[in-house]
Amino acid sequence: MVRSRPRGVTPIEPAPGQESAWDYPRPPALVPSTRHVVVTVGGPADERAAVVVDTTGAYRVLETSHPPSWYLPRADVRPDTLVPSRHRSTICEWKGAATYWDVVGPGGVLIEAAAWSYERPTARFEPIRGYVSFMPSMVTCTVDGQRVRPQAGGFYGGWITDDVVGPFKGEPGTWGW
Repeated sequence: MVRSRPRGVTPIEPAPGQESAWDYPRPPALVPSTRHVVVTVGGPADERAAVVVDTTGAYRVLETSHPPSWYLPRADVRPDTLVPSRHRSTICEWKGAATYWDVVGPGGVLIEAAAWSYERPTARFEPIRGYVSFMPSMVTCTVDGQRVRPQAGGFYGGWITDDVVGPFKGEPGTWGW
């Protein structure tokens, strides 16, 4: 398969059962998923760890050079775990203006801007209106029991699992991609 890529980028060839982020489209695709997704706050060593969301009704946003971002139905999010964030809104050229959420952890610990949603998305992304995505660098996310690794760079919220290969935007030297 011929992949569109910046000069000097060599996509990792996916093994059977894997996807390459370089096969994802631009503009991004919105793909429903029935995989089991769980987000928790607190860690395995923290006896107060709490489930924020547990769902099999997610959407994945697939964009060239990015690991998927997972959007989870607000109906499956525990209502006492999200509060509006003071974090400023950002704009996605494809999805529109993002609304940020602080995640409330055990004991009332606040994890600022650990989640975001699109309350008034562009027409193409209307199916994820109000769905919530989480920063795997700030909370614990799993897909089918596998712990998600966060996309590098701090800004992006992609979820890296063993079934997706890169290289991914956000790693050193990728700002111009």
